[in-house]
Amino acid sequence: MAVSLRATRTMSFSSLLSRTFSSASLNSQADLKSAPFFAQRKSLPLRPDPRDRNVQWVFLGCPGVGKGTYASRLSNLLGVPHIATGDLVREELNSSGPLASLLKEIVNQGQLVSDEIIINLLSKRLEAGEAKGESGFILDGFPRTVRQAEILEGVTDIDVVVNLKIQEEALLAKCLGRRICSECGGNYNVASIDIKGENGKPGMYMAPLLPPPHCASKLIQRSDDTEEVVKERLRVYDEMSRPVEEFYHKRGKLLEFNLPGGIPESWPKLLEALNLEDHEIKQSAAA
Repeated sequence: MAVSLRATRTMSFSSLLSRTFSSASLNSQADLKSAPFFAQRKSLPLRPDPRDRNVQWVFLGCPGVGKGTYASRLSNLLGVPHIATGDLVREELNSSGPLASLLKEIVNQGQLVSDEIIINLLSKRLEAGEAKGESGFILDGFPRTVRQAEILEGVTDIDVVVNLKIQEEALLAKCLGRRICSECGGNYNVASIDIKGENGKPGMYMAPLLPPPHCASKLIQRSDDTEEVVKERLRVYDEMSRPVEEFYHKRGKLLEFNLPGGIPESWPKLLEALNLEDHEIKQSAAA
């Protein structure tokens, strides 16, 4: 699948996003796209150095599938910000802001955060990025509903939408094995997943992602990473978010990617699917 890349900075994207949502102007997408903001955007051919690429990508997938892991790696490779709405929610939860108590109740019940709250948090993050001169983005966790996708479609042109998939048995084990270092914030996973192939389904092995020695004694588990909450989270995702996949599929922007295993197996194949190269991988292979 060819990936269309953009080169013009998304100026005032946060303002457009916030204004579009607050005015509920989902029926005026044609007017938005005829504005100068869109007239300035042109496709450019692929360039040799991936860090020159100003992409606008979205990562979809069930909670816990690994969107943050792979989006973060691509962010570093391409030199664009990785914006995870889950992180924005957790930052707000840990603050003393007015949304903290409401968000805590929603998250602990395994429910999806409302469009209003997500748009508000995302707009603030984009405004901060624009002020620092950020260009392009990889969105992780947004959009989660068709309404959010329509709003996003009305204010910018997403290049590609990567939909990560994994076997449900492996996904549940991954979610329950997630750990965070309470000191540095590093993300790890203590689960060792070894699923035997049967009935035509491929097997899968995912080694644990263990912390370095100085983090080992500081690991904590998210309060919402319990089997009951994880299963409810997946049920809600199936009900509300899967239609987003169809939304982008109809527009020819959806890239389905089945994770074949852990990072060592999946990362090179994901880069291949996106027509990208990781120079570090090439150098290691040549050594």
